[in-house]
Amino acid sequence: MYKVPLPEIKEKLIASGKITPRELDERIKKKINDLSGLISEEGAAHILANELGVELFSSGQKRLKIKEVYAGMRDVSTIGRVVRKFDTREFAKGETTGKVCSIILGDDSGTIRVVFWNEQVELLSKVKEDDILLVKEAYVRENNGNKEIHLGNRGEITINPAGETVAPVKQTPASFERKKIGELKDNEDGVEIMGTVVQVFDPRFFNICPECGKKAVESEGSFKCEQHQVVVPTLSYVLNAILDDGTGTIRGVFWRHQANHLTGKEEKVMAGYKEDLSQFENVKNDLLGEQFKLIGRVKRNDLFDRLEFNVQLVEKANAQEEMAKLEGK
Repeated sequence: MYKVPLPEIKEKLIASGKITPRELDERIKKKINDLSGLISEEGAAHILANELGVELFSSGQKRLKIKEVYAGMRDVSTIGRVVRKFDTREFAKGETTGKVCSIILGDDSGTIRVVFWNEQVELLSKVKEDDILLVKEAYVRENNGNKEIHLGNRGEITINPAGETVAPVKQTPASFERKKIGELKDNEDGVEIMGTVVQVFDPRFFNICPECGKKAVESEGSFKCEQHQVVVPTLSYVLNAILDDGTGTIRGVFWRHQANHLTGKEEKVMAGYKEDLSQFENVKNDLLGEQFKLIGRVKRNDLFDRLEFNVQLVEKANAQEEMAKLEGK
């Protein structure tokens, strides 16, 4: 069964005109009582939808809006604009290693994460933020309460397909657990922190393979990748900054795309600092004292015996949003 969130089930049932909001709540409670509490509200709402003949999703529709994509679906096709592209992350599981990269795709109904694994990561080498992306024959799964699109074995993408347009993207906030820096533990993923920048280090530059994103090593006047042999490398970089929230400090690790969002500088500008790092001093000074909301993964650096925050999403702190959260508590 596809996992349709309860608020959306209620919205569709009420919109059908077959039941009022009051009747809906009463019948959901009655259904749960009739079944001795053995089903959830979502389960009861699904049963009511079947009884009333209300279709919760269009199974025969070839291309879905992002809001119409639900966990459990297969052979899904959708189109959207790339709102955010994350850096490739390598991982080890037992004796095997792999890599994963993801993007946030959006349309006028909402946003969703699209995940690429191992050899699929190469498909993203030419994808840029603000590109239009057509995703076909993918499947949808749930991760920490959020739905994600995965390509699987049959999935494919088309970058900026001819004649396709996407309306302005409606941003839908994902749910991440907000934690204080002093509470962070090793291997926590999908964590949100708020911190003030108290120290910024110079960026470190290196060359990567444009196909797979792995490090390209210079040898005999050319650059080589283990997988793709001789390549024309792409310049990449990583930026470190110390963040403080009053409960502790942590080193934030910002890879290329997230370094761009942190500094507000485009790749061409960042590449220019490689030739003259003294020009980066003004950027460092401008960042000091600024507050950012970061989402990412906590990882222990065994070499220096410290926790680090590998950043996947950077946003400037929004004072009104933070006040609303405090008032909500």
